[in-house]
Parts: sequence; structure tokens; C-alpha cells
Amino acid sequence: MPLRLDIKRKLTARSDRVKCVDLHPTEPWMLASLYNGNVHIWNYETQTLAKNFEVCDVPVRAARFVTRKNWVLTGSDDMQVRVFNYNTLERTHSFEAHSDYVRSIVVHPVQPYILTSGDDMLIKLWNWEKSWSCQQVFEGHTHYVMQIVINPKDNNTFVSASLDRTLKVWQLGSSTPNFTLEGHEKGINCVDYYPGGDKPYLISGADDHTVKIWDYQNKTCVQTLEGHAANVSAACFHPGLPVMLTGSEDGTVRIWHSGTYRLESSLNYGLERVWTISSLKGSNNVAIGYDEGSIMLKVGREEPAVSMDVNGGKIIWAKHSELQMANLKKVDAPDSKGDTSSIKDGEILSVEVKDMGSCEIYPQSIAHNPNGRFVVVCGDGEYIIYTAMALRNKAFGSAQEFVWAQDSSEYAVREGTTTIKVFKNFKEKKSFRPEYGADGIFGGWLLGVKSLSGLALYDWESLDLIRRIEIQPRHVFWSENGELVCLATDDSYFILRFDSNAVTTARENNEFPADGVDEAFEVLGEVQESVKTGLWVGDCFIYTNNLNRINYYVGGEIVTISHLDRTMYLLGYVARDNRLYLGDKELNIVSYNLQLSVLEYQTAVMRSDFDTADRILPTVPSHYRTRVAHFLEKQGFRQQALAVSTDLEHKFELAVQLGNLEIAYELAKEACSVQKWRQLGELATAKGNLELTEECLREAQDFGGLLLLATSSGNAEMVEKLADSAVDNGKNNISFVCYMLLGKLEKCLNLLIETDRIPEAAFFARTYLPSQMSRVVGLWRESLLRVNEKASQSLADPKDYENLFPDLLESLKTEQYLKPERQKLFPATAYSSLPSLSERQPINEMKESEERGTFTFAFPSVSEFYKSLEETIEEDPPSAMSDKDEVVEETEILDDFAAKYPPSSWPSSTEASINFPEIKMYLAKYQNPREADAMTKIQEDLDETKIILHNTIEAVLQRGEKLDDLVSKSEGLSMQSKAFYKTARKTNTCCNLG
Repeated sequence: MPLRLDIKRKLTARSDRVKCVDLHPTEPWMLASLYNGNVHIWNYETQTLAKNFEVCDVPVRAARFVTRKNWVLTGSDDMQVRVFNYNTLERTHSFEAHSDYVRSIVVHPVQPYILTSGDDMLIKLWNWEKSWSCQQVFEGHTHYVMQIVINPKDNNTFVSASLDRTLKVWQLGSSTPNFTLEGHEKGINCVDYYPGGDKPYLISGADDHTVKIWDYQNKTCVQTLEGHAANVSAACFHPGLPVMLTGSEDGTVRIWHSGTYRLESSLNYGLERVWTISSLKGSNNVAIGYDEGSIMLKVGREEPAVSMDVNGGKIIWAKHSELQMANLKKVDAPDSKGDTSSIKDGEILSVEVKDMGSCEIYPQSIAHNPNGRFVVVCGDGEYIIYTAMALRNKAFGSAQEFVWAQDSSEYAVREGTTTIKVFKNFKEKKSFRPEYGADGIFGGWLLGVKSLSGLALYDWESLDLIRRIEIQPRHVFWSENGELVCLATDDSYFILRFDSNAVTTARENNEFPADGVDEAFEVLGEVQESVKTGLWVGDCFIYTNNLNRINYYVGGEIVTISHLDRTMYLLGYVARDNRLYLGDKELNIVSYNLQLSVLEYQTAVMRSDFDTADRILPTVPSHYRTRVAHFLEKQGFRQQALAVSTDLEHKFELAVQLGNLEIAYELAKEACSVQKWRQLGELATAKGNLELTEECLREAQDFGGLLLLATSSGNAEMVEKLADSAVDNGKNNISFVCYMLLGKLEKCLNLLIETDRIPEAAFFARTYLPSQMSRVVGLWRESLLRVNEKASQSLADPKDYENLFPDLLESLKTEQYLKPERQKLFPATAYSSLPSLSERQPINEMKESEERGTFTFAFPSVSEFYKSLEETIEEDPPSAMSDKDEVVEETEILDDFAAKYPPSSWPSSTEASINFPEIKMYLAKYQNPREADAMTKIQEDLDETKIILHNTIEAVLQRGEKLDDLVSKSEGLSMQSKAFYKTARKTNTCCNLG
């Protein structure tokens, strides 16, 4: 049977003739050196040219990555080897390596060496740590040395291919070859080592159109491959598959089986002659260079041939045709307490590997049966069933695919696209031809057959069609009890529940439709995510996706176990160790902790078996409780989630959702978070717990909420506390409203003054506290004086200009009349019996009370009122400034007199002999108060300014312009001041808002 090869073209890059290609081991890069002297680096994932640089103007025949140093090495027809940094594209070094064209470069995998060969028939060893000095020269060929390759199994030996029709095997340290292989009739262009450990083989291609396989231990040719129609220019072994690839100037790439030497495939992409082929260990990528460009192919599956017996803790994998076993019990055996925590998640395990022997076929897939006693190996269109421990052959046959049933003794094979055979106890039981053919089969509780029409599921025993589903899955995963199944397509997966009772009922009632039982499956969920590998543990589906994450699905919730740094494949879950095992394509085994108790608990919840869940919960480690709580919450079990969760944030959210004030209150106190106090406050309000609401609002510093609560509940004491607290925290608007509600107008006024809202304070005083107008106007003047002196002088004080303030006396009387009322706080029950504030006329009420004799104003006029008010205020003597001025003036007179008549002449002088006429000027000045006292002069100037201003205002008023218009047009007042004035003007009285 032919080898099943999946060949996919990943990149086609058109360019000039490509003489050499190489693959980067970690980046998705393909290096191509061109005949025109350039070097290209292609990104085969993005299909773009990542880097491009010119080396020289002659052909570049050799190029290699040196990933240890971030280098690209090139060898060209100008005899030079050049070193470039592939990140910066800067040339870091160059030297003349040969006296003729440089044909080949190889990099030592460990040492700082490179080997070069050229048309001067020499091979040279260079050491880059010793300034690129030539360490050794290998002589022996009599023609061009076309290619050299280091032995992957022995890094001290290498082979060279020459146009002298020989292969020579060399050893580092010896300048002469170990031996020579001869057999080609014409010059040899290419050579490569077999990468596996089971065969000491070489492959070579020559101008005689043939490919030869050599045993370099016996020094013999073991096979000659014919079929190319022109010179064979490139040949290599695939590093992971049992194939060889050869390229020729006839434009074809031929793929040969490395075991049978059978031609498996021939590829021709129409890019003319093939010049070079390169592969990379650990990868299925193959790069090919042509006359007209280069191509990147993916040959074979990325997924390794490996299987795990979770019961016995053993892994079997294939390395080429060799089968090996790894025993996990010796790696992660738990200590005396059952703890395996010493193993780090994601750490590569050092496993003990046992060689089991060679397989007669090349393994492309390996699978244990459910009980782990047998293992099947598939490949080359055949299958072989071995005993898992000793690798003894139990059965074999032809098969394109092989699947196990849930019953370990039962399996099925697909021989082609038409026939499926079912076996039991290694004997054929039945065979059948699916109606729509068979493109693939799946094992498990039911036998799945994929075709163009979708997925057909058959009963293993009767082969009755249970259900046809119109999707074409890539994988089908069954749970252990057969109740759940995952159907994974290219871009999503479906979780279905299988109802075997519905099938039994339909069969008993003879109501088994030809297309299956519709009630047999129920769709539980669909997830838009690609599944690479998967398995079930209980009702939890664990899988890896195309984003290299390990997730598991349970009850509609997806939990991420870990993020992977490379592609990994699930092997199995060992319950006793609570560990999930994965492997990569290099067969490195890693594990991750996944608590079985968590999965069992979630499974019990999904089955609504809460008794079992309660028994399992104590075994769940504390640091997994929050994950379990999130799962419970998503399933709608918030009360249980609250009891399980250990995360304070999550517990608080659950307590709020459940309306549990006690738990939420304790958690809020512990967290000391403003946001939590606000959430709890909202909950307490909804629950009608006003005491808790007040505490929450205070802790959250929510003054607006406190104001709403205090006013709506009619709590005057709370309003007063809030006012004082708001002042301390700078919430002036809140405190102002509180004082207004309490009728404490003096505090309102002082708050406006303290916050430098002097104009608003003035209007407030005019409306509510006319007794404070004079004081506020004085403060307003002082404030304006720093900005505009004339504006300051234009402000009228009611103490001095009573005529400018109509009804001022009535306002003062009303303020005094309402003051006792402001100090009373009426209960909310009195609301209906009290008159509306908008309907009251305070001035009229005061006058009526005055007429009845129930109210008496102590002062007959405004001036006497303000005079009495001033007498109660302690001030500095107003004459202090005048006394100071007198002292200054007196000092000036004495200084002038002493300057004219020195004190030394005073004893001998008489009144007649002293002439000091300036004394008359000083006497005249002192007799005029305006001249003698600066304050008197300023006062007179102010009085004159006021008179002028008053006359101007009277003139304006005569023209019919109102004070309201002046306020609205004033640019010196803020919008708030204007609004405040209008409100005050409208009310024009005092009232109690408490």
C-alpha cells in the first residue's frame, strides 16, 4: 500500500534563480540565495518578503543561518565568505575563503566552526571565535567539491560530494579522508545523511541521472534509484518521515520511501530546474529552490505518532520505525502524603525511555485500546496490533484508518472509501458499505463514518444507523460513560448529549427510522474555537486549541488551564496524580496540575447530584474554591457559590446579588472600598435598612446620597451633622443647602464669605439678612479694591445711603420678626397644615403682627439700627491714623526748624533774632481739617463721588431703565450672582425653609 502523505504548499516565492535554501529553526523564515547576488528571507506564515539585501554582483551559491549569533553566512563566486547580522542586515565580517567559487557552507551544531568547499577542490574549517582563522584544510578531491554535510549522529565526521564522482567521509582533525565511496558514473552534485539511528545510510545524486543509497559502515551501495530525466542536483532525507526527496534539472521533485525505495510521489510546480532542497529537524517543512523561485512544502502531519495508557501510566511513541516506551510512574510518583507538587507545570519531564523494537511498517499513528492492554500501529496502508508491554504481534491487516470501540475487544478498519470492517476479539464480525461512502471513521461508544453527506453514527453491535448529523467533523471525542460527545470541526466544536434510552425505546416499539432516531442526541452547546486534541474527564472536556491554550469546557463555561509556548498534543489524564500530560512533535513530555476533585465536583453539579458534590467539596483545595464558585455561579447556584468562594471580591458580588446584607456588610468593612460601600448602600436602600444606608453613604463619602436620605426621612439632626461634615470635606454646596433647610441663615452667609463668594453673599444678605448688608458691602469693597478702585467706590452702604434701599426698614423688621420662627423645626406631619412658602407675604405678616402689638421693633430708623449695631462691634479707634499723621507732620516741622537754626544756637538766640515764616503756612494747614488729616480728605472725596454716582443713577432711573437691567448687563457679576439677585429680588423677604 502506498504511504499516506499529506503534501501542502505553504509558500510560492517568485525570484531569480535560487542556488541555496535554508530554514530558520525558530522563526518562520526561509533563506534563499540567488544567482543575481542577492539574498532573500521569506516569511512563509505571512507570505511576505521579510528581508532582502545585496551581497555582491556575482552568484551567491551558498547561504546558511547561524541562529546562535543571529547571522547569515554567504559564499559566492568572488571567493568571499560574508557574515551578515540578519536583524540589522549589517555586514559584520568578510574574508576570502577559497581561490575559486565557493560551493557549500555548513555550520557545526555545537562548536564555533564552519566548513566551506569550493571549486579549488579544497574543504576548509574556520573558527569564528579566533578571528575567522582557518583551522584545517582537507585535500583529496580531484574536482569541484559540490556539497558537504556533517553527520547528525557524530558531529566530528562529515561527508563531501565532488564532481570527481566520489563521496569522501572525513574526520575533524585529520586532513585525509577516512574512506571514499565510488559508484556514480558522472559527477556527484549532492549528498545527505540519514537522520535516524537505525540505518548508517547516505544518499547522493549525480549527473548520471541516478540517486544512490550507501551504507557507510559497510562502504557499499545498497540501492540505486532511477527515474529522473536529467542531472540530479539535490537530495535529502526527510527528518521525520520515512521518505527521501530528490530534485533534478528535469524540473521534478521525487519522493521515495526510505524503507522500500518505492516512488511515492512526483511533484512538478513549473518553475523549471530544481537546484536545492533543504529540510529542518523537528519540522515537516521542506524548502525547494528553482530557476524561477522557491517553494515551501509541508510534508506529512505535524502531530507525532504517540499514545498513552492512562491506567498504566505508560507512553508509547515512534521514532522513525522504532517504538519506544516511557514510564511516567518513575517520574512523578507522589510522596508519602500523595503530593506531586514538586513537578512544575509545563516543565519537560525527564522520562526513562525503553526501546521496544522495530515496527514492520512506518508508524503514522499509534493508539491504545481503552483498557491499555493492546496498542495498534497504523501506516503504509496497514495496521498491526501489538501487546502493549512486550510488543508481540496479535493481529494485522490492511487499513487506511483504524479505530477502537469503547469495548476494548472491538475495533473497526476502513480499507478504502467504500468498505468498513468491524472486528471482535481479533476476528472479523461484520463488514458493510456506508450509503454515502466513507472518507473517515471515528471510534468510541458509536462507530462514526464521515462522508460528503455528513457524519453517520452506527451501533457497534447491530450496525443500525443511530443518527445522521449534517456536519463533517475532524475529530469525535466520547466521554467515558458515553453520555456526552464532542464533534470538532475546523473552526468550532459542538457538545451533544447521547440518550441511549431513546434508542432502546425506538427499537422496542419498532419505530426505528431509516435515518436514525432524532431524539438520540441533544445539542448542549456550540463554541467557536478550533480543537486540535481533546479528551473527557467526567463531564469536563479538556482540549488544546489553535492558539496553543489548554482549556476545558464544563456546563457551558470555558476555563483556561494554561497558555503554551508551542504546539502541544494531549496524551491523557492520570487521576491519581491530578496531572494532565501533553507532548510535542519532538516527543518532549510535559504535565499540568488539574485537580480531579474539581472536575468531579463540577461533574456532580452538572448531573444535579448535590449530595455527591457536598461530599467531594471538602477534598477540593482551598485555592481552587474560587474557580468552583465561578462555575456554580454560571450554573445559577449563587448561594452555593457564596459558601464555596474564597475570593473576597467574588464573595461580595455574590452577597450583593443574593441581597445578603450581613455578609456584604462584613466584607465591605474588611475591604474598606468606597465602591463596595456604595454598592452596599444601594442594596440597603432597596431593602429599607436606612440605618445601614446612612453608614454606607458616610463610609463612601456620598454627601449627595446622605442629603437625599436625611431630607426624605426628615432627620434634622442628620442634616446638621451632614452640614458640618460637608464643610470639613469641602462640599460647600451640600453644606449650604443643609444650613438653608435648618434655617441657619447666618451660617449660609458666613459660608459664602469664607468661600470668597462675596457678591452672592451681598445679595443673600439683601434678601434674607438685611442686618448684615453693611458688613458684607464692606467686604465687597475691600475685595473690589484690589481689582477696580472705582467699582469699589461705587458700592452703596445702606448705613450711609438709606434712600437707595427702599423698604429697608420693613426688611429689617421682617428679619427680626421671622428669626424666632427660623429656629423652630416643624415635623413632616405638619406639612399639610402649614401655608406654602410661595403664598406667604412676610412683610404683611410682620405689619399685621406689629399692629396687633405682638411684635415690636426696637429702633425707629435704619440709621439708629446700624448705629446700635456698630456699638456692639469692637473696633480700633478711628483717630489712630490721624494721630499718626500728626506725629509725622510735627516731626517734619521740627526737622525744618533744626535745619535752619541748629540746636547749638538755641541758648544764645532770642525771639527777635529768629525768623521762621514757614510757621504761618503750617498753622494755616492745621486749621484746615481737609489738609491736616488725609483720612478726612479721602472721606470728602468719597462723598463727592457718591453724590455724583447717585445723581447718575437717578438720571438713569428717570430714563426708565431699571436696576434689573443694570444687573443683567453688568460684566462684573458672574452668572450665579445674577441668578441669585433675580431670585432674591423676586422674594425680597425672609422666610424659614426649615
